[in-house]
Amino acid sequence: MTVLLFVIAFVAMEAVAAVEHRWAMHGFAWSWHRSHHQVPGRRSLEPNDRFPLVFATAAFLGFLVGTQVDGWIWLVPVATGVTAYGAVYALIHEGYIHGRLGVRFPRVPALDRLAEAHALHHRFNGAPYGMLAPVVPAGIRARARHDATDATDAPVRHGHAGASHQD
Repeated sequence: MTVLLFVIAFVAMEAVAAVEHRWAMHGFAWSWHRSHHQVPGRRSLEPNDRFPLVFATAAFLGFLVGTQVDGWIWLVPVATGVTAYGAVYALIHEGYIHGRLGVRFPRVPALDRLAEAHALHHRFNGAPYGMLAPVVPAGIRARARHDATDATDAPVRHGHAGASHQD
């Protein structure tokens, strides 16, 4: 049951992240997230970097309650799944796509597809909102194919985002 809860939490986080990204980050929390869609400056941290602290706090509370409150131990594998998703998200988004971890990753075709979907998100400031299994609407793909604007105008930082790769 522990492994099942971990897997469910990990998989469910993609949907949670997509919904949160669409309705919070591109909604009432835009004042933080806007920095992620701007051309990178010289700062190593940006207001958008507050989000992982919020999510880590939620996972920490899951661990705390799960280990300290009788009958709530099931929260530990859930919090572990949430934390694992966050780690994978950070490696792919911050490391592979945006190059913010100071590590040069080898090119991986599957991750390049994620980077391309993320570049579309930056380019059109909309869908897809997911990261590990982004759903790119057909209209966005068609718009990208027919748009005369060069994809390099997307403010993707340093990463592998297809034609948007910048160093």
